[in-house]
Amino acid sequence: MVIAPLSIRPDYWDTYSIQEEDLEYLYNHLLEIETPLTLDELTSALVNERIDREKKALQNHLLDEGKLYLPKEHYEINQVLTFPALGWKKGKVIGVRSGYNPELPAFDVIEVELEGDGKKTFAAGLEEHHLNRPIDVKVDDPLLDPQVVMQNYGRRLAGLLESELTSNPDLVRIAGRWFPRALLVDVNIGHLNLAEAVLDMAGGGPLPTAKLLDQIELPTDVNTKLTEFSLNLALQEDGRFDEVGLAGKILWFLKRLEPDAVHNPPVYLRYAPIQYDPSSLTPELVALEGELDDELSTSNQNGAAPNEVVVSLIFPHWRSGTLPLTKRMSRLFPTAYEAPRIQFTLVDGDTGDSFSGWVVREHRYVYGLREWYEAQGLIPGSTVHIRRGKQPGAVIVQVDKRRSAREWIRTVLVGADGGIVYALLKQVVTATFDERMAIYIPDIGSIDQVWEQSSHQRKSFQDIVVNTVRELAKSNPQGHVHAHELYAAVNMVRRCPPGPIFHELVTRPWFVHIGDLYFRLDEAVREEKPE
Repeated sequence: MVIAPLSIRPDYWDTYSIQEEDLEYLYNHLLEIETPLTLDELTSALVNERIDREKKALQNHLLDEGKLYLPKEHYEINQVLTFPALGWKKGKVIGVRSGYNPELPAFDVIEVELEGDGKKTFAAGLEEHHLNRPIDVKVDDPLLDPQVVMQNYGRRLAGLLESELTSNPDLVRIAGRWFPRALLVDVNIGHLNLAEAVLDMAGGGPLPTAKLLDQIELPTDVNTKLTEFSLNLALQEDGRFDEVGLAGKILWFLKRLEPDAVHNPPVYLRYAPIQYDPSSLTPELVALEGELDDELSTSNQNGAAPNEVVVSLIFPHWRSGTLPLTKRMSRLFPTAYEAPRIQFTLVDGDTGDSFSGWVVREHRYVYGLREWYEAQGLIPGSTVHIRRGKQPGAVIVQVDKRRSAREWIRTVLVGADGGIVYALLKQVVTATFDERMAIYIPDIGSIDQVWEQSSHQRKSFQDIVVNTVRELAKSNPQGHVHAHELYAAVNMVRRCPPGPIFHELVTRPWFVHIGDLYFRLDEAVREEKPE
């Protein structure tokens, strides 16, 4: 039986809020299926349940006080009926008589006065009739279509639901999946000590939960997923263990055996925020900042999802063996529901050799490339190609090799007084580089000492920018310095995104813009107005 379409008010999902009955339904749903669910799965279940509830409410409303007409039922005079096949019209029974049809068993005929449609007759007491079939509700309203609702409102509803679930003490979450605490399998300290021993034997990890369960005597007469979830939660709440799997895959690692740099940023990547006015930058400098794509830039809003990104290494990342995790770059690297650190596989695009890498989400960098940088003969300013690998979670890194030759390259030297100086010298390079950012370092130990000393005797940022411009200008006959070059050179001695550096260029009177993002230092003005 197809009936008139049902609909709800247009702003239903825009104004929807999570009710106590919704949470009760989801809790019972989890108890029933005994399977941990993701936020999206819970949201979808809630939407389906709410739509079913609204459909029933709409049907009940349409029925109002009238009984639903079904040919198999018997009716009495003055009884009010509702007729779904007639668009939910109502009518009062004004007559009942026996019907006759030699091909049918005994039945009644009722005469009904329909609202606005006069008198009509209908069969009653007839067991075999197509209108006795269950009602097939025709839903033309897209707001009652679960797929449409999830597509258009799923993100909003998931956000509302997550807030409620997080504050619910009866539910627990691990790796993006939720489950009632009451059904968890008991995992004691002995089980956790065994898990630590298993991971220790595996060099710290990573190992999936199933591998740990093979070595731990947990109950086997319960739902396997429930057992895994229980162990995952116990490991998550124990400070010895770290969940490092990408989204949808749970892997465990011993924290004490993880590289220190995935917990504490290397000294070269530590940034003490410098306050400045972003609106002071010219459109050209803003565009350059976007091209540089520094992970610390507040204007880093690149929304494209590229298949490949080419990165020019600044000294802090080159020295730390890291890559910046900008919004643009993050689309190429694995992510997770909750894990702050993700262990994954890096693949050399030339040799196919693989090695371990870490996505450090909190501090926005990727760690694990220092030995690879050294093997490739890279320098600050070298360009690295990054793209997704064929296997889930794998990322390919590659450089454009060039014939070993001596090139004129800006070379950094440390004077007797510990100051940085630059000179154009011929150096052997084996990979392509960004000419504005390339800096050759013949003595890395002396640069490390500069960083060590600066951590104890920090120069003012203004002095660093002035001194850097002064030294870079010496290698240019016109005494000009490009903003791009300055960004790379300042980061030789102090980690800083482009914004504060460019702010100095446009707000200090001793910097003169020559054009095309070239600047020169006016020493006379600097001496006249040192502050």
